[in-house]
Amino acid sequence: MNLAYAARRFVTLLLTVFFVILVTFFAFRIIPGNPALAILGTEATPEQIQELEAKLGTDLPLGEQFLHWIGGAAAFDFGDSLRYSEPVLDLIGARLPVTFSLALLALAITVLVAVPLGIAAARRRGKALDLIISAVTQIGLAIPSFWSGIVLVLVFGVMLKWFSVSHYVPWSENAWLSLRSLLLPAVALSIPQIAIVVRYLRTTMLEQLHLEYVRTARSKGLRPSTVYYKHVLKNALIPVVTVVGMNFGEILAGSLVIEQVFTLPGLGRLLITAIGNRDYPLVQGLVLLVASIVIFVNFVVDLSYAWLNPKIRLR
Repeated sequence: MNLAYAARRFVTLLLTVFFVILVTFFAFRIIPGNPALAILGTEATPEQIQELEAKLGTDLPLGEQFLHWIGGAAAFDFGDSLRYSEPVLDLIGARLPVTFSLALLALAITVLVAVPLGIAAARRRGKALDLIISAVTQIGLAIPSFWSGIVLVLVFGVMLKWFSVSHYVPWSENAWLSLRSLLLPAVALSIPQIAIVVRYLRTTMLEQLHLEYVRTARSKGLRPSTVYYKHVLKNALIPVVTVVGMNFGEILAGSLVIEQVFTLPGLGRLLITAIGNRDYPLVQGLVLLVASIVIFVNFVVDLSYAWLNPKIRLR
């Protein structure tokens, strides 16, 4: 791995995180509303509101508020939630395993299903299997995750009763039951992502099959499976890895909605509650965390390019 290449990507990561911090902080200060009024209610007196604003620090100039918050964030201290009166980091830590395990499971399903289907569609181009896969992926692209989640709840939770769709079991209590409670929402999240990855992989593999190195490999008498899996697939994975990295961000964002459908106690429900209550510290901590995870995943994706294509290391 070229250290200069990795260092440039890491600097880009830090700058992006800082930009996210900047936008997140000031965006929520621009939105009309008063967190002190949201906490105390409409019957609060002006004196009570001023007293709470002073306690929360929302009466300070924006510049001072920003410096105070970014200093705490650098030390992983995001302050206390205005609604729950608990440290933001503790609230996030209690909900993060649900959302993160859901996103990882959805990503694993996406890769395990999409890669074989993409390869099969490319190898059977124009044949019945290719047409079936293309038609199914077109339907998958058109279906929103929340709608497929509702259908899965009705079919497998209500009608067949194969899964419990309203009760989440933590991993610490029972790993198998926890997996079962996350499987349906993970499938709902992965359906459109599978369709995207299949179409990208099929297209890139077909492009690679017309290049000179493939004809050279075939002329040397290599088996078709060796040509496909050892040569074509590795070169076709670079744009696909990019898509998978972007998909993780979409999956993580989509899980915030899916959690409402399956009543999962994850970050999504916490974020919606925080926004509704103008809970600045909690919203900022949640947005910063989710954005940082997505940025880090894309950083890892950038580093993987250098392994998939050594030419990138020299750029």
